[in-house]
Amino acid sequence: MNLLDGTAWAALAPWQFAAIGLAFVWSGLVRSGLGFGGAALTLPLLLLIVNDPLVFLPAIGFQLLIFSMLTVATRLGNVDWRYLVKLILLLAVPVAAGLVGLLNLSPVLLSTVVYSVTLGYGFMYLLDRGIVSRNRLTDGLLILLGGYVSGVSLTGAPLIVAVGARALPPAQLRDTLYILWIVLVVVKLGTFKAADVDMQWALFFATLPFVTLGHVVGLRLHRRLIESGGTLFRRVVGAGLAAVSLVGLLTLL
Repeated sequence: MNLLDGTAWAALAPWQFAAIGLAFVWSGLVRSGLGFGGAALTLPLLLLIVNDPLVFLPAIGFQLLIFSMLTVATRLGNVDWRYLVKLILLLAVPVAAGLVGLLNLSPVLLSTVVYSVTLGYGFMYLLDRGIVSRNRLTDGLLILLGGYVSGVSLTGAPLIVAVGARALPPAQLRDTLYILWIVLVVVKLGTFKAADVDMQWALFFATLPFVTLGHVVGLRLHRRLIESGGTLFRRVVGAGLAAVSLVGLLTLL
């Protein structure tokens, strides 16, 4: 389904346009509020409206690129560049494998992957159980899975964050990973361009104000989460993600 096609736009009901706008507000809020998860916690909502990740991923990628750069531009001194290079090298192969899958797997199978991964995130957030890496073996498994899922759908951030959290102090974690997300998105968008994937510019520009609103609110949320710990917020998000993912999987079935 090509949203640049007038017929496809006309096929969407007003409530679907409104839902897409709200989902992008949520995307900006989560990305700046948590420092990750803008795609992982938003794409399942969007797939309930249009069941094809390639419709939304270019717009999400460009927005992630813009707002990540704005957030980290004045904090480059807080980035652990040596560890960042190490992460990029470790992620190169699984991300490349995920990109191959993204361009060749069917939309239904891709949506199933997104919903399944997000369902796992939802239950962990709901139970207030984070993804934790305790040794190098676990690091390796999370890098492989997180890299592949990031290549397929940009939803592998929570898995990669678990590895970074073991190696980096909290003060450097968010800013270092922001640069990592920028690198991964540039690679993904370059792959889309080389493969002649529709970049969905109309969707990008139409939803940019909604993401901006969410980004501003998320910056304030980030400060409050640091002060409060954010347990209640994570549980509410987890319940919502689990519900959306279950509905999505049932719809596919």
